[in-house]
Amino acid sequence: MTPGIDAASKAGILHTIHEYDHDPASTGYGNEAAEKMGVDPARVFKTLVVAVDSKTLAVGVVPVTGMLSMKLIAKAAGGKKAVMADPQEVQRRTGYVLGGVSPLGQKNRLKTFIDSSAEGFETVYVSAGRRGLEIELSPDDLVRLTNGKLAPLQQA
Repeated sequence: MTPGIDAASKAGILHTIHEYDHDPASTGYGNEAAEKMGVDPARVFKTLVVAVDSKTLAVGVVPVTGMLSMKLIAKAAGGKKAVMADPQEVQRRTGYVLGGVSPLGQKNRLKTFIDSSAEGFETVYVSAGRRGLEIELSPDDLVRLTNGKLAPLQQA
């Protein structure tokens, strides 16, 4: 188990765990997950951590088919500018390694924003806390578990 799976279990959230053989040569973790699980990539969401206004970290959860808009996540977080967070700080603050960062069960809970496209699906997939491990749950449960907010986050 991972902290992300534990968080869903403790909350009594209906979820399904999906495990697949991660290829260490792969750098497109989300696309690899969609392909190996045989699911629509629009339902597989990646977890990205950004620094807003150079002072606070926030999480953007967007489909692997899209790109996170720095302008939109900064706006959602109440800031002016966002940049990708330092990888070492991401690992230290979330407790997860890159490519396996889950929006659930983070060591330090960060403000979380989920792309509003998630509302169009009965269930979505996010990292369960390590490469090769995904958790499937409803978008409503994802919002509730992360104390997140839905917002448009994808670049046009």
